[in-house]
Amino acid sequence: MRAKSVAASSESGAQVVDLEILEPQLTTGPSFEEIQRRAYELYVERGCVQGCDQDNWLEAERELKQGYQRSSLA
Repeated sequence: MRAKSVAASSESGAQVVDLEILEPQLTTGPSFEEIQRRAYELYVERGCVQGCDQDNWLEAERELKQGYQRSSLA
């Protein structure tokens, strides 16, 4: 939920009104933060080996996307 301020003008002047705007949460895949977290978990699980960051990222992305696909089919 995000709050936005809207200015409305009237004869007496401008008013600022706070509105609660509900934005639909369309989740078509994992967020950046989810991938980042899983990639770090893979890094630790694999013994903190340096130089495999891209491999960890791609594996995390692949795992999480498969999870999203399974949950959308259910």
